[in-house]
Amino acid sequence: MPHLTDILMKNFSTVGVHLAVAALFAAVPLGAAQASTCEFLPNAPDQHLVVKHDTLWDISGKFLAHPWCWPEVWGLNRDKIRDPHWIYPGQIVYFDRKLGRLSLSRPGSDDGSGDNSRGDPTIARLEPQLRTEGLGSEAVKSIPSGVIEPFLSQPMVIEADELNNAPHIAATQDGHVYLGTNDKAYVSGELKGGTSFQVFRPGTPLVDPVTRKVLGYEAFYLGTVKLQTPAKAPATVHTFTVASSKQEMGVGDLLTPAPPTPMQNYAPHQPQRLVSGNVMSIYGGVASAGQNQVISVNRGSVDGLDIGSVLQLYHLGKTVTDVAGGRGRLGMTRAQVTLPDEQYGTLFIFRVFKHVAYGLIMQVTEPTEVGDVARSPE
Repeated sequence: MPHLTDILMKNFSTVGVHLAVAALFAAVPLGAAQASTCEFLPNAPDQHLVVKHDTLWDISGKFLAHPWCWPEVWGLNRDKIRDPHWIYPGQIVYFDRKLGRLSLSRPGSDDGSGDNSRGDPTIARLEPQLRTEGLGSEAVKSIPSGVIEPFLSQPMVIEADELNNAPHIAATQDGHVYLGTNDKAYVSGELKGGTSFQVFRPGTPLVDPVTRKVLGYEAFYLGTVKLQTPAKAPATVHTFTVASSKQEMGVGDLLTPAPPTPMQNYAPHQPQRLVSGNVMSIYGGVASAGQNQVISVNRGSVDGLDIGSVLQLYHLGKTVTDVAGGRGRLGMTRAQVTLPDEQYGTLFIFRVFKHVAYGLIMQVTEPTEVGDVARSPE
């Protein structure tokens, strides 16, 4: 029998969304997933009408105690499905309480088509059709991707080894102090076959709040350059042309290879192995952060994080004096007790470096602060 993901990809490429959605929502029962984590809310509604600006995380949060585990409940194989255009405004997500699953088919329906528009004039019926770019663009996103898009295509962290070995602008055309679009830049250093680079300037050091070790530097993005002519004797520098300029760039600024096109959809999941780290910085230099703000943690790919990893946020348990300890006992020193860490939010990892990762705060009941614990869901 073909694997669910094979059927899904075939449907997406031939008859479009309508049939693919029906396949995806043939969810596994909770007992086959992680029953201890992927539990339905006791007050979960019977259905939800999908509207514009909904996300899969939002929709799941109406039904599940932990919205991030929707791929497990809905049968998503994150290793094979990288562009899951599943759900569209106007459709209805039903909670089938008997089978313990979510579906686009009304509970008790036997047609298996996933069509919930029959008999309801307010719901637009989706007929089988060829998938088009416009159709895909209307699909519900996994998370509020607009918040993180500026962080996906620009360098955020430059680690020490990259900083030491990065090519740099050695001279400018006609001795200009600053370069603009279409100006020439003369670059010194090893390109390693690259032809398209981003230009950056090292910024604030990222200091591990526990070890106090500098893990890298936040990078100020300046623009992009493209290789025009590689170095040829007697010249010892490469000639580049400025393709785009966001901020002024000049001699001494560094180059890093342009990253591949970022994924636009994300499948949340537990990290590959147990991760426990700390919040290292809050983007923008503010003291605390709330929902939909970006923070960094002192763990990265070498620690088991990848794009889509979900971490829980905790305030460190405080050490306090046991004021009741030794009451009435003369000469007894009152003991210090450590309170448990308090879980207050969820972090979605969207950009990963070797020792540092950036995440979007999805839900919090209290502000996030530097030093807070970020670890794998329990």
